[in-house]
Amino acid sequence: MRVNKKYSCLPAEEKGIHIINIRAIEDIGYDQHESTLLNSLSKNPDADCKYGLYFRDGKRKVDYILVYHYKKSSAGRTLTRRVHHNDSSARSTKQDQPLPGKGVQLEMGESEPHVDYHEDDKRFRREEYEGNLVEAGLELERDEDTKIHGVGFVKIHAPWNVLCREAEFLKLKMPTKKMYQINQTHGLLEKINSVIQKITEPIQPKVAEHKPQTVKRLSYPFSREKQHLFDLSDRDSFFDSKTRSTIVYEILKRTTCTKAKYSMGITSLLANGVYSAAYPLHDGDYEGENVEPNDRKLLCEEWASYGVFYKYQPIDLVRKYFGEKIGLYFAWLGVYTQMLIPASIVGIIVFLYGCATVDENIPSMEMCDQRNNITMCPLCDRTCSYWKMSSACATARASHLFDNPATVFFSVFMALWAATFMEHWKRKQMRLNYRWDLTGFEEEEDHPRAEYEAKVLEKSLRKEHKHKETDKEKLTWKDRFPAYLTNFVGIIFMVGLTFAIVFGVIIYRISTAAALAISSTPSGRSSVRVTVTATAVIINLVVIIILDEVYGCIARWLTQIEVPKTDKNFEDRLIFKAFLLKFVNAYTPIFYVAFFKGRFVGRPGDYVYIFHSFRMEECAPGGCLMELCIQLSIIMLGKQLIQNNLFEIGIPKMKKFIRYMKLKRRRSLDHEEHMKKKQRYEVDYNLEPFAGLTPEYMEMIIQFGFVTLFVASFPLAPLFALLNNIIEIRLDAKKFVTELRRPVAVRAKDIGRRSHLLEAVGNHGQQAEAFVISFTSDFIPRLVYLYMYSENGTMHGFVNHTLSSFNVSDFQAGTAPNDPMDLGYEVQICRYKDYREPPWSENKYDISKDFWAVLAARLAFVIVFQNLVMFMSDFVDWIIPDIPKDISQQIHKEKVLMVEVFMREEQGKLQMLETWKDKDKKKGENCNNHSPRLSRRHSGSLSSCHSYPLDV
Repeated sequence: MRVNKKYSCLPAEEKGIHIINIRAIEDIGYDQHESTLLNSLSKNPDADCKYGLYFRDGKRKVDYILVYHYKKSSAGRTLTRRVHHNDSSARSTKQDQPLPGKGVQLEMGESEPHVDYHEDDKRFRREEYEGNLVEAGLELERDEDTKIHGVGFVKIHAPWNVLCREAEFLKLKMPTKKMYQINQTHGLLEKINSVIQKITEPIQPKVAEHKPQTVKRLSYPFSREKQHLFDLSDRDSFFDSKTRSTIVYEILKRTTCTKAKYSMGITSLLANGVYSAAYPLHDGDYEGENVEPNDRKLLCEEWASYGVFYKYQPIDLVRKYFGEKIGLYFAWLGVYTQMLIPASIVGIIVFLYGCATVDENIPSMEMCDQRNNITMCPLCDRTCSYWKMSSACATARASHLFDNPATVFFSVFMALWAATFMEHWKRKQMRLNYRWDLTGFEEEEDHPRAEYEAKVLEKSLRKEHKHKETDKEKLTWKDRFPAYLTNFVGIIFMVGLTFAIVFGVIIYRISTAAALAISSTPSGRSSVRVTVTATAVIINLVVIIILDEVYGCIARWLTQIEVPKTDKNFEDRLIFKAFLLKFVNAYTPIFYVAFFKGRFVGRPGDYVYIFHSFRMEECAPGGCLMELCIQLSIIMLGKQLIQNNLFEIGIPKMKKFIRYMKLKRRRSLDHEEHMKKKQRYEVDYNLEPFAGLTPEYMEMIIQFGFVTLFVASFPLAPLFALLNNIIEIRLDAKKFVTELRRPVAVRAKDIGRRSHLLEAVGNHGQQAEAFVISFTSDFIPRLVYLYMYSENGTMHGFVNHTLSSFNVSDFQAGTAPNDPMDLGYEVQICRYKDYREPPWSENKYDISKDFWAVLAARLAFVIVFQNLVMFMSDFVDWIIPDIPKDISQQIHKEKVLMVEVFMREEQGKLQMLETWKDKDKKKGENCNNHSPRLSRRHSGSLSSCHSYPLDV
C-alpha cells in the first residue's frame, strides 16, 4: 500500500507541520461512521476553493491545468493525493527530497503492483518537468482524487513576481495611471452620432466593455523598474485571467524536460502522451441557480444565445475572455455580416425587378408562344425525338429572373462592394488595434513545434551515431524534400480526383438523359432536363460535403509531414493547402456549368462524343445561366445548412453524449465519487479541445467566393449568406463558450494570410463576373441583335436569330430519331441554338458572321467591364484610407503623452539631483571654513557625497 498518497502538506505559511489526512486514517482502520461525522462537521474544502478555481487554500488562483493519466493500484480504491509546491520548499528539497509526486513508499503487508516501463518513464518526466516549473517560480498542486477514473490534474498558479517578470519579457502593454480624453466629434457629426446611438441602443449588448468611452488609460510595455507608472491598486485584477494563462503557457513552452538525452517542452510532452491535456480554466459555470457572475456567464447571455441574434457582438468582452486572435475572427465575421445587408437589399431589388418584368420580356414570350411552331432537333441520338421550343417555356421565364439588364448593374455593384468591404475591415482592424493596445505590436518568432524538435533530435542522433561533430541542427530543404514531393503528388492527385468526379457526374447526366428519353409517358419525357439537373446537383452536393471533410484532414496531414518549425508557419501552410483543395472541390462543378457546358457540343450531324458513345450535353434554350443558378443555389444552401450548421451542432452534441454515457458507466462503478460535485478542471476536461480557427475561416472564405464569383447568376446569394451568418455567429459563440475548452489567448494584430485570400477571391471575382455575363448569359447577344440586326429597334425576332437550321436528311447513319413522327407530322427542318449557315447556303453549317460579331462583342465587354471595375475598385481603395483619421490622431497623442510622462519623470530626477547638489555645496562651504589639513582630510568624503545622488 502506498502511504505517500495518503498525506498532504499544508500551505507555505504552515510548512513544517504535516497532518495525516482523514481519508488516510479511514483507510488504515478508523470507523467509517466516525470519519463521516468528522467530514460532515468540517467545512467543505471544495467550496473554499470555489470548486477548482483556486488552490486548496482558497487564495491562489488556478491559472493553468495539466492533465495526465495514471494507473490506479488494484489493491484498493483511489487515495487522495494533493501536493503543494512552493519556492522555498523547492529550493530546500531540490537535491535531498524526491521530485514532486514521489514521496516515501512504505510496505504494509502488500507488495506494490508492477508498473510497466513506459508508465515509469512518463512519471519520471512529469516529476522532472514539474520540478523545473517550480524552479521557474510557478506554484503547483496535484489532485488525483477526482471523479474521472485514472486521471490526475496538476493545478498551476503564477505568483505576482513571476507575472511581472514574464510581462516584461513578453512586452505586454498594460494600462498606466495616466488617463487622457479621447477626441470627440463636434457640431453636426456629434448630433448625428447621438441620434445613431439612441436608435441603436436596443440592439447594443448590455456589457460594460461595449459602452462608448470618453477617456482611455495610457498603455506602456510593462517594466518592473517603472512599476510606479502603472495602476497597481488592485494586484489581483491587474493581470486578468486571459493574460495570466498566456504567461503561464509561455513558461510551459519554455521549460524543458531533459531526461533521456533530449529536451522537451509542453508541446512535446503532450505529443508523447506524458500529459494528455493542458488548458486554462473557464471563469465558472454559465448556467444554473446561484451561479456567481462571471465573464463566461455574461458572454452566454449577451452573445452566445440565439435570442440576441439582432444585437451587436460584445467584441471587447470576447477579446478580454478569449484573446485578440479569436476576437479578431468574430470582429471580422461581424463586419462581413453587416456588409452583407446592403448587398442583400440590392440583390432582392434585382430579383424583384426580374419578377416584375418577366411578362414584358419579349424573348421569353416568343419562346412560350405556341403559334411560332419552332421544332427543335433531338437532344440525344436515336432515343430522343424532336420537341417543341414552347415546352421550355417555364425555363425561359425563370431564367429572366436572373438574366436581365439589372444583373449587369448588380455585378458592378458587388465588385465595388468587395473592395469596400476589404477597406472597411482594414479601418475596423486599426480601430481594434488602437482599442486593444496592439499598435506597434510585432509578432516574434514562436517556440519550435514538438514535431520539429523531434525531427531535429532524430537528425542529431543519426550524426552522433556516425561520430560526426554536430552544431545546432535544423531541418533543411533536403530533409523536407520527400514531404514536398508527397505534397505535390498528393495535391495533384486530389485535384485530379475532383475533376474525375465532376466528369463522372457529366457522364451520369448524359446517360440519365438518354435513359429517361425512352420513357413512354409524355410527362416523363418533358421533365427530363429538370430531373437530370436536380439529381446531378444533389450528387455534386453530397460529394462536395464528403470530400470537404476528407480534404481538410488530408491538408492537415500534408502540412504535418512537412514539419514546419513554428505554429505560425504551420498555420500559414495549412491555410494555403486547405483553401486550394476546398476551392477546387466546391467550385469545379460550378465552373463547368458556367464556362464549359454547351461550348463543345458540335452540331446536328457532326456532334462531339465522349468515348465514341456519349454525346456532349447542351444548354437549355434559355441558356446555361438558369442551370448555373440552380447549381450555385443548391450547393451553397446545402453546404451551409448541412456542413456548416448541422455538422457543427450535431457532431459536438454526439461527442458530448458519448462522453456522458462513458462517465455514467464509470459513475455506476463508484457511487461515492458520483456523489461529489465536479471540480472546474474536471468539467472543462470533458469539453472538446480547441482545434484552431482555420475551419471557421475556410467556410467563410468559400462562402465569400459564392457571393462574389458567380453572384450574377444568383442575386439572392448575399441574402442567404446573411441569414446563414446570423446563425453562424451565435453558433460559433455558443460552441466557444459552452462546448470547447478555453483556448490559450494569442495576441494578433490582423487575420494573417486570410486577408490575402479574400483579396485574391475578390479580384478574381471581377473576372469571373465579366465572363459569366458575356459568355454564359444572353446579355451580349441581345445587345448585338438590338443594335445591329433588329429592324424596328426591339427584341422581336431575337429567338429566331439565335437559332440555326438543320436538314434532317443530313443526320449521320444511326443517329436519327427512332420515332420521327412523334410530334404527329414529318419534320424536314429542325432548329438548334448556334450561329451557323443554313443548309441551303453554299457553305452550309459553317460558322456564320453573326458568331464572330457576337464573340467580338463578348471579348470587348470582358475587357471594358474588367478595367472599369478595376479602376473603380482602385479608386475606392485610394479614397478610403486604411487608418481612420481620428485613430491616427489618437495614436500620435498617445506618443506625445508618453514622452511627457517620461520628461516629467526625468525632470523630477534632475530636481532631486540639484537639491542634493545644493546640500553638498553647503557642506563644502562649511568644510572650507576649517584648516586646509582638515579639508584635505574630508575631500574623500565630499567626493563620495557628490557621487551618491548620481548613483541613485
